[in-house]
Amino acid sequence: MGMASQPTLQLVFACIAAITLAGCVSVGPTAPAGVPPPGGVAGVGNNPQVDPSGGNLPPDPTAQTQTGNSISAANRAQTALESMMMGAVVGSIMGPIGMAAGAGTALIYGAVTGNVLFSGSGGRVGGGGYGTGPGPSGHEAQREASLEAQLDGQVARGDALEDEIEAELQRQELLLDQLEHQETLRNSAQAAIDTPITDADLQRRVDPRSAPLAPKDRPLPAAIFEEESTTIPKKSWDNDKKLKVVKRSLDADRDGNPEQVRYFDQKSGKLIRKEQDRDYDGKIDSWTVYEADRVVSRNLDNDGNGKLDVWEFYAQGRMTRREVDRDGDGVRDAFYTYSGDELVQEHHDADNDGKPDLRVTYESRRRVATEEDTDRNGAMDSWTRWAAIGDREIMVRTERDTDGDGKRDVFETYEPEAGRPILAKREEDKDGDGNIDVTSIYENGKLKSREISDPGLVPL
Repeated sequence: MGMASQPTLQLVFACIAAITLAGCVSVGPTAPAGVPPPGGVAGVGNNPQVDPSGGNLPPDPTAQTQTGNSISAANRAQTALESMMMGAVVGSIMGPIGMAAGAGTALIYGAVTGNVLFSGSGGRVGGGGYGTGPGPSGHEAQREASLEAQLDGQVARGDALEDEIEAELQRQELLLDQLEHQETLRNSAQAAIDTPITDADLQRRVDPRSAPLAPKDRPLPAAIFEEESTTIPKKSWDNDKKLKVVKRSLDADRDGNPEQVRYFDQKSGKLIRKEQDRDYDGKIDSWTVYEADRVVSRNLDNDGNGKLDVWEFYAQGRMTRREVDRDGDGVRDAFYTYSGDELVQEHHDADNDGKPDLRVTYESRRRVATEEDTDRNGAMDSWTRWAAIGDREIMVRTERDTDGDGKRDVFETYEPEAGRPILAKREEDKDGDGNIDVTSIYENGKLKSREISDPGLVPL
């Protein structure tokens, strides 16, 4: 064997020595805390397993220490060979001897440290010198797992925050609705303060003989109404043609049944009709009709039986006529007529025959005359005149048709005494010829004298 082959022999011997040395030191140095042993796998043998959150898991009693050692020896041998090749390449610059020396030195370095020469402290295996194969080191895997967990937490917090924002927006919307309602109430109260009610106004309002004012609509913001365009068929509202309207509904209690529905003419924008649920029972019980933004009529269902029982008519902001079904049988039996700002007449039909049983006439809100059909035969048979004495209305004269022939045959005159009517005179037409036959005079309500003009009537 010549001199030229001597470096080669030296290189071979060095490889054999390095491999032997690698086997001897396969146990290797002790791994830092929290990092898998060199050439091993976290959790193998009696070494603690690494928790991705940063802590140590309890050791695995079933793992075999020998497995870790075998993996370490194989990895170190592989690392030593790669390091030797790197040393040979670098040493070749100095010739065959340098190549042999570099390879041997690098082989020993790789076997002892577990790192490839000139590859950094991470080495080949796992990038950190203690891994089991290609990929991130144990520390890097922990860091990535931690970052991923943090990212998941941020996403969860973002979802929760989005839910909180949505709930807050809904709460603010409800609060705005409440504020608008309170503002409307404040405006109404301020309007009442700015236009105080006088004693005369109050008396007229509580006096049933005063013509009621037309109902007024409380101003409400358009935003609280649900709006839609629709067409009202012919004859739906006593209309002789179809009407195109804008319908605005208000469901304040959110029960699905609007408490108020307003209809506006689509062309002019003026209010033409309003329907209301005044007692909030889910059923409309008031229907108001408008012309030129003024109330002209209103129908009511006061007893909630689904039938109209009040019909009102208005002009110039005041009631002109009112009709009532008092017994709920669907027939109007009470009628009130107004002129200006006061009641002028009322009449009643108790037996629903279409003819009044009682008629009352007023002047300056005082009762002045009444007519009555006492026997309900459809013809008036009693007439009374009244006079205002102080704050009272006193009967001063009555006339009656006692025989039902359509002619008045009894006439009585009264005088007020201590606020009461006291009979003063009675006149009678006994034979129905239109002439008074008997005249009786009373004093303090007691008969004082009697005069008979027809001798045939004596004795009475």
